[in-house]
Amino acid sequence: MADETRIPAADLREFTKSVFMAAGVPSEDAALEAEVLVWANLRGVDSHGVLRIPWYLELLGKGDMNPRPKIRVEKETAATVLIDGDRALGPVVTTAAMRRAIDKARGAGIGWAVIRNTTHQGAMAYYALMAVDAGMAGIAIVCSPPNMAPFGARAAGVHNSPISIAVPAGRHRPLCVDMATSVAAGGKLSLARDKGIPLPAGWALDETGQPTTDATRAKILVPFGGPKGSGLAMMFETLTSLMVGNPLLGPALVGEPGASRHRQNSVVAAIDIGAFTDLATYRDEVDRLIDGLKALPPADGVTEVLVSGEPEDRMSDERSRTGVPLPRGTIDNLRAVASRYRVPLPAGL
Repeated sequence: MADETRIPAADLREFTKSVFMAAGVPSEDAALEAEVLVWANLRGVDSHGVLRIPWYLELLGKGDMNPRPKIRVEKETAATVLIDGDRALGPVVTTAAMRRAIDKARGAGIGWAVIRNTTHQGAMAYYALMAVDAGMAGIAIVCSPPNMAPFGARAAGVHNSPISIAVPAGRHRPLCVDMATSVAAGGKLSLARDKGIPLPAGWALDETGQPTTDATRAKILVPFGGPKGSGLAMMFETLTSLMVGNPLLGPALVGEPGASRHRQNSVVAAIDIGAFTDLATYRDEVDRLIDGLKALPPADGVTEVLVSGEPEDRMSDERSRTGVPLPRGTIDNLRAVASRYRVPLPAGL
């Protein structure tokens, strides 16, 4: 698009790292945050990419996000671990949690790590795919304060809690699904605002609970599949927030002071496939599943049947060559950030 500028991913990572370091985040953690954000941009998940930087800086400034957290293990068994994130940057505590889950899965067959008191974690597929890199299946779930209307309501009462599941293949790339329980992820509303375009009908409600396609008025997300997305969102709260004694939805619904403050609870899990079946055979069967699905006749107007994760993998290949496209609104926001923190902009911005 004419109103977009492409920036090499390496330049965008370096800029992002420098911004977070300037905001007081240690170098290693800033580099990880930059990696996760730009990784999402490369995969075409721009809703979870660098457009988030101004919001993260706002959270750091308010103390909602802790640049130097004291992350601690509170409970642990052979297969499980409870970690308090101390409001850490999401990727910092979540990568650590998934590494522990993977280690536990090697010994117990499964590792189940529950994180209390973290902040926005970025695209959850990043963590599920960490398990795949270890030859395992990965799961990642998150919950935060309400931003989505439950089925039958016109006010926010649940979070559009995302879930990602990823499994390894053999000849093919991993199968990976990463989806919110809303029709569209909240970051897509921000992206539409940055692009200056309307929302598709059915994505969001305004602050009064009325449907809107105006991205500047959209405040409340809508669950996918009506009661299906709504029900999943409710149950994810029970597996994350309630499981760690840090409820997010209930306090917000009764108006407890501070209940809307940004924070997240999460589950990441690794499953050792070899504990159940031969890993090589499993990979072969995933390949056969993918081959069979892609051989199905396409529907009218569709040129090719794609499997979960394939569009993102192709986009990553293309953007790795040509750069990450940033819309005008995102560029303006990053310029303001660069000026405020006295960080050089990538060439072209």
